[in-house]
Amino acid sequence: MAREQLNILVTGTSRGIGRSIFDALNGHNVVGHSSRGGNGEVAANLSDAGAAQQLWEEALSRMGGSIDVLVNNAGIFEAAPVDLPHDEWVSAWERTMQINLTAAAELCRLAVTHFRSKGGGRIVNVSSRAAYRGDSPQHWHYAASKAGMIGMTKSIARGFAGENILAFAVCPGFTMTGMAEDYLSSRGGEKLLADIPLGRVASTHEVAETVRWLAVDAPPSATGAVIDVNGASYVR
Repeated sequence: MAREQLNILVTGTSRGIGRSIFDALNGHNVVGHSSRGGNGEVAANLSDAGAAQQLWEEALSRMGGSIDVLVNNAGIFEAAPVDLPHDEWVSAWERTMQINLTAAAELCRLAVTHFRSKGGGRIVNVSSRAAYRGDSPQHWHYAASKAGMIGMTKSIARGFAGENILAFAVCPGFTMTGMAEDYLSSRGGEKLLADIPLGRVASTHEVAETVRWLAVDAPPSATGAVIDVNGASYVR
């Protein structure tokens, strides 16, 4: 029997995990997003006020007025050392929160209100191992943004399951993207790898397959679940 083709919006698809998610959802009607657009992606700079709503409305238009699944993957990982000048540190905090959490929250809200009108839908939020384990002193704003995403996901799952609105999260550890490669090299890659029992970082394809399963195949009773993809470097 042919599988139902779903309309899916995925943010942050220009590279890395997001591009792999886009590819893993082949066979569905997927609209991607990046800050500059290109390759058919919707252009939206999520650091700008109103950008998340504009992204949603454009994606909705492209998909004929119906979205079945939202995947929030867009995010930044920028250092903010504690000895920065105060205003610079606060600016870095606010930029990370805006892109990683507030824009994702706006899209979740828009998705929930849309899903309520059409009898249900799914949200998959790409969080991070840092949500539970924390991160370096230069990245505690990143960890906080990802922890907020987990709390948001669980709240949506508990609040709207009765309306067939399902919410899930994925928590990758180090993943072999450009960002992870730079971080590993700057922190002494072998030492960090020694902290991963699997002996290697995750591939973007492993994370993407987890997202694909949650977006398409996971049973409704799994709503609220958070799946770790970190090679047992952090277990809960």
